[in-house]
Amino acid sequence: MSVLIYAENADGKFKKSIFEAVSYARAIADQNNTNLVAVSIGDVSAGELALLAKYGADKILNVANAQLKNFVNQAYASVIAEAAKKQDANIVVLSNSFSGRGLAPRIAVKLEAAVVDGAVALPDVAGGKFTVKKTAFSGKAFAIVELTSANKVIALIPNSYKVVEANKTAQIEDFSVETKTSDFKAMLKEIVRSTDKISLPDAEIVVSGGRGLKGPENWGMVEELAGLLGAATACSKPVSDSGWRPHSEHVGQTGIAVSPNLYIAIGISGAIQHLAGVSSSKVIVVINKDPEAPFFKVADYGIVGDAFEVVPQLIAAIKEYKASA
Repeated sequence: MSVLIYAENADGKFKKSIFEAVSYARAIADQNNTNLVAVSIGDVSAGELALLAKYGADKILNVANAQLKNFVNQAYASVIAEAAKKQDANIVVLSNSFSGRGLAPRIAVKLEAAVVDGAVALPDVAGGKFTVKKTAFSGKAFAIVELTSANKVIALIPNSYKVVEANKTAQIEDFSVETKTSDFKAMLKEIVRSTDKISLPDAEIVVSGGRGLKGPENWGMVEELAGLLGAATACSKPVSDSGWRPHSEHVGQTGIAVSPNLYIAIGISGAIQHLAGVSSSKVIVVINKDPEAPFFKVADYGIVGDAFEVVPQLIAAIKEYKASA
């Protein structure tokens, strides 16, 4: 038996969340005293593939197929499931990304496996059971799920597991699978990625603004603070609905769910739909002039004050600290 990790790439590069997933899968392989096989689909250089070994892969399967240049949910699931069968892998791990959430159940069906998405911790194998802690109720709670089938599929939430270097040497092998016409009924023609911003799902720090900023003309201080912290920018649903910010920055239950190490909410009251998408953040800081704002009930740190006074002072303090460091 072995453990298989699907290493998703973006334009031929692996993101930090993939190295988290590889480290996580390595730990599971060590739990089971077995090897870790990574499978990559698409045009990825040998040097980039070698990074998978750096974080724990014993073997790397490279799938270079012109039909699979762009992500195709059903076809990718077929390839990953076939790789799991050929490598005798009874556990498949992938990142709980947008594509990962679509792949996990499809892979599970093909392998007749139990599936858990939104995993946040290593499996507990005590007492002969296999249980996994995951987020539940849109991130407002955790659930402990027992997987009882022989095969298992686990999707790991980004920023929930540390990156650990294993510095292994792995052999890279070409892996080919005969594709089926039925796998290409729905085709993705083009992916347009934002290249000038930090990806929200992968961001370790997120600075987010709400209607308390009064208008798009005041977003400069949010972007400046984010730039100083190396953070991604985000917004609440009313802000994106009003056209102040692009919908790609909308975080919440109906937007992008994030789980950064630090989430800074500026002028956001904290409606339940917004909290559902950010409650997995490790530390939440709220800046709001309304002391009764719901967000303060879940915040780790709160500042009651006018954002137009607090944020410029925070920016000045960070600049002063950086200048003296």
